[in-house]
Amino acid sequence: MTPELTPADRRAVLDRTARLLQLSEADRDAIRVAQDPQFPRWLEQITATGGCSHPVHLSGSTITLDGTTGEILHHYDTRSEPGERLLVRCRNRRVTVCPACSRLHAGDTFHLVRAGLLGGKNVPATVRHRPRLFVTLTAPSFGPVHRSGEPCRPRRDGGTCAHGRPVGCHAAHAPGDSAVGQPLCPDCYDYAAHVLWHAHAGKLWDRFALGVRRQLASAVGLAQSRFAEHARLSFARVAEYQKRAAVHIHAVVRLDGPAGPDDEPPVWGTAERLIDAVRASARRVLIRTPYSPAVGDLTLRWGAQVDARPLRADGDGPDDDAVAAYVAKYVTKGASETGAGTDHKVTTWDDIGTAPVSGHVRILMRTCWRLGGLPEHEPLHLRTWTHALGYRGHILTKSRAYSTTYAALRAERAHHAGHTDIPGTVTDAHWRYVGSGHTPGAALLAAGVAEDIATSRVIAREEITSGREKVIT
Repeated sequence: MTPELTPADRRAVLDRTARLLQLSEADRDAIRVAQDPQFPRWLEQITATGGCSHPVHLSGSTITLDGTTGEILHHYDTRSEPGERLLVRCRNRRVTVCPACSRLHAGDTFHLVRAGLLGGKNVPATVRHRPRLFVTLTAPSFGPVHRSGEPCRPRRDGGTCAHGRPVGCHAAHAPGDSAVGQPLCPDCYDYAAHVLWHAHAGKLWDRFALGVRRQLASAVGLAQSRFAEHARLSFARVAEYQKRAAVHIHAVVRLDGPAGPDDEPPVWGTAERLIDAVRASARRVLIRTPYSPAVGDLTLRWGAQVDARPLRADGDGPDDDAVAAYVAKYVTKGASETGAGTDHKVTTWDDIGTAPVSGHVRILMRTCWRLGGLPEHEPLHLRTWTHALGYRGHILTKSRAYSTTYAALRAERAHHAGHTDIPGTVTDAHWRYVGSGHTPGAALLAAGVAEDIATSRVIAREEITSGREKVIT
């Protein structure tokens, strides 16, 4: 009879086999994971997370009791799990960090934005007939940069700047050219203003939204303080980094009655009047920064390019689903995709020097760090937001009454999966964080699970679309 191999013996055999087959460390680790007796349960956990690239590891237990009798109805403990831990999603929105969770986040964003446009998720379908705009607000110029398409020379040809560099560029750059977005002269570029504009972009938006309300009130002869008694401005906005590493804002703006989406707007609330208010507010809003010996005092405002397009229920204009998909796409973009900053926070000056960014972005990051060390800029927490080039806002924000919330969408998903509390019961839970991420081999297997799930969704979507086409024909 052949004696049973001990775990140490099995690992030794595996290592010898791997060396003979010239397998990589990740491949060897994947084989080790697959040979674990608890591999089927581990695979169940990975599938439940959707193939999350960087799952959170939790240790603990839950006990569900009957609220009246105290009888134990269900007990769960991670001591019976592989590694005595439970894996849960990291929920990172960035596709460069976790493709699986970013797809889920993009789907939630799509439904959140779409519900505010067309109804659903407890939002009435009548919102599709309200005055609705797709608005784009840009950052101002901080200095001339290389542009794609037409030659990026300024109006006056020839000559050099104060630093001896040409004031124009006669090249017609392709969209993917690495020069696009880079300053014509880094020494002329106002990096401090760029960083401080980012740090105040959230406040600029707040004042812009307030300005829209005031413009609407003034246009119809209302006292500005009484606008809320007649109408309500709802919005969802997303921040996107341009090639020059400056944020611009895309927003869906909707006008409701004073009670929100369940209330019709006043008769004077038209898309045309809303467009006029958006343009006027964008021109007038400004913020003056406190005086700083390093940069002086700055006046920050929106850029000259303001776009406000009506979204019409009759289809004459941008498609609502396309707008929702457009916003969802940008929410999941990582810094490496946009070329602006990094996906992870930097904690030291040396981290900036090793970050995989362009020279232009590196100067912005260093400017953030330097300004963040000055007492007058301490409230802006610029060093904390160096990785985002000083921009401190969430990528997507919305007004309270625009539509549903991410929390509500997650709760709805949990309900469909059967992960909801049973009425009349009490749950006693104790959890603690014990780690995160995957070993190299587990990461390979998780990526395969995520790819299989994504492929299954594509196939299911195509079958649904095909079925609809057959019904139509």
